[in-house]
Amino acid sequence: MSHHHEHRVTEANERKTLWVIVLTLITMIAEIAYGCWTNSMALLADGYHMGTHALALGLTFAAYILMRKCTGSAKFPCGTEKIGVLAAYTSAIFLGLTGIWIVIEALNRFFNPLSIEFNEAITVAVIGLTINLACIAIMERGEEHSHTDYNFQAAYYHILADVLTSILAIVALIIGKFFDIVWLDAAIGALGGALIIKWAVGLLKHTILILIDVKNE
Repeated sequence: MSHHHEHRVTEANERKTLWVIVLTLITMIAEIAYGCWTNSMALLADGYHMGTHALALGLTFAAYILMRKCTGSAKFPCGTEKIGVLAAYTSAIFLGLTGIWIVIEALNRFFNPLSIEFNEAITVAVIGLTINLACIAIMERGEEHSHTDYNFQAAYYHILADVLTSILAIVALIIGKFFDIVWLDAAIGALGGALIIKWAVGLLKHTILILIDVKNE
């Protein structure tokens, strides 16, 4: 792949990331505002969760801006690729911590079950899934993104993790509502958290090898 093509793909990924950040922030503000108005803890929690994703996506976007501004600078004689890789590495840590938190919370819910407002929880999960599917559509739209753009991959994994958890939550909540299997919500949550941790570890492995200049064979 030519350098010119890589540059064009990176610019496209920067624009996609910005659109996803805007959509995420709008959803976050709406959920928190409506959650305060209706005293819905589920909406408030999801709104704050959207905020953590906006932070991670903001890190990705900031890396793109810094890479663009520093391109050609004498301070970066070997190029600015590692700025994006470092951002991806940091984002992967946040992703891993999110997965660990989900597993811990799921295990706590499994042994200390709480009553669930199924209708409200399902509504929030569907809203979250719809928004994140829209974000995935934005990221997949147009030109194919580079497989070496780990910065973009990190942002993509954050959204994909939310899609996964939303789908698993909807399935678990529907089964729990109609068949009174409350523990399934916690069990599926732990499964989703474990998969997110696996994604984070894989991304960390790829990025850290680049950062320490080890060939990933």
